[in-house]
Amino acid sequence: MIGTRNRAIHTPENTEVMNLMRKNLFVSSMLLGVATLLGSPAAFAGQNNWVGSWKLNAAKSKFSSDAVARAQTLKFESTPAGIKLTSEGTDAQGKAMHGQYTSNFDGKEVAWTGNPTADMASPKRIDDSSYENVWKLAGKQTMKSLVVVSSDNKTLTVTQTPTGAQGEATSSVAVYDRQ
Repeated sequence: MIGTRNRAIHTPENTEVMNLMRKNLFVSSMLLGVATLLGSPAAFAGQNNWVGSWKLNAAKSKFSSDAVARAQTLKFESTPAGIKLTSEGTDAQGKAMHGQYTSNFDGKEVAWTGNPTADMASPKRIDDSSYENVWKLAGKQTMKSLVVVSSDNKTLTVTQTPTGAQGEATSSVAVYDRQ
């Protein structure tokens, strides 16, 4: 028959097939949305082994100066804006310390509040267990640090190399235990 269209015959089987196709389309759309969200940088933050709380183990640490923290806790947490680092503790004189920044750990500078030796940080992820960070104060580099989580995920080691007033390099190693 020329000029006629083939029209679907509405049978219970055809209706069931159409409902199944709609359901599959809905489920596929939901899975695609979830996959897109999981692809965001903040969602991958859980793969960074340093995320969690860490307490300074002064007995295992080696500092180049007596003017170091008496106690310190680092807390790395995943947020929609990136990984937030919060530092709490007491300094060598017993005064409370608090500092923080939020970064995607991509090497870009971010504001660092509460750190007397840096107003900017540039943390850059190396792999799931380590990152490096460059500290700056008023645009001038004051410190470079390497942060590494042990293979058993129980110890975080921070090796810091500051630049002294005369330009000499000194080094400290702070060891933290996972809480």
